[in-house]
Amino acid sequence: MLTSRLNFWSHMRLMRKCSTISLGQQKQANIEIHDPLQAQALKEKCILVDEQDKAIGAASKADCHRVQPETGKVKLHRAFSVFLFNSKGEMLVQRRSVHKITFPDTYTNACCSHPLHDIDQERQESNALGIRLAAQRRLNYELGIPTNEIEPENFNYLTRIHYANKGDGVWGEHEIDYILFLQKDVTLKPNTNEVSEVRYLKREEIDGAIAKFSAPLTPWFALILRHRLKQWWDNLHRLKQFEDLENIQRF
Repeated sequence: MLTSRLNFWSHMRLMRKCSTISLGQQKQANIEIHDPLQAQALKEKCILVDEQDKAIGAASKADCHRVQPETGKVKLHRAFSVFLFNSKGEMLVQRRSVHKITFPDTYTNACCSHPLHDIDQERQESNALGIRLAAQRRLNYELGIPTNEIEPENFNYLTRIHYANKGDGVWGEHEIDYILFLQKDVTLKPNTNEVSEVRYLKREEIDGAIAKFSAPLTPWFALILRHRLKQWWDNLHRLKQFEDLENIQRF
């Protein structure tokens, strides 16, 4: 299993070294017109789930995020959102790159992505191990955090949130989103194909800082901020009391 994971991360590091191109702002469902690394990533397979988070199959990221023109629906799939805090209690936010196909140039929490059906370990459901491994992988790929600085057991898995958003009408979201909290000082080396900016925000300054952002928030970050984030942030050392691993929150 370790060899498989190392091979996959080696592949990710190789991808980060590739050159990228910008092909303008026009949004189309044909992923081949977009940045090649982002287009390639949309060929990876996500885990399709029902509304109770039972795995029912797999589909490409493109299929999982494409708004169906006939119905306006988006396929429900499994995802995660990582909220990362340093030892001072400041929260890291990132600005998604303009190269991103879904929700480009938006501010969001530290990392938002998916466990992959293609990776056997990331389909493991016990103690959300597959989600934790996927989060470790994506924190390394997006933010350059060395994998030895964050282990799967370091994440506080709080709950799941079911939400949907039609985005720009072409690319949208419909996810069972696992919420992971992590407080640790880490090394950052952002991947510019994924992230254009990172910053840490203080709890008491969150509202004012967001009001000054020069780009919108992602829908999932806005939703979690509105309903739960501040309460969780105020209790970073007492998160156990907020764990709800049985129920799926629906807002």
